[in-house]
Amino acid sequence: MSKSNIVVPEAKDALERFKMEAANEVGVSLKQGYNGDLTSKQAGSIGGQMVKKMIESYEKGLK
Repeated sequence: MSKSNIVVPEAKDALERFKMEAANEVGVSLKQGYNGDLTSKQAGSIGGQMVKKMIESYEKGLK
């Protein structure tokens, strides 16, 4: 994501922490900065975990 696409710059750090937490939960080691050595499966599992947690959070807010 380029800097010009960031809608809420203040959320960048929180999103990075969220990504690291999701990676830890699925057993993928991330390092700060570039992680281009991840497989598609690893990257997808991190993204999938993030979406799962966002949906769970939304559903909890509705109840």
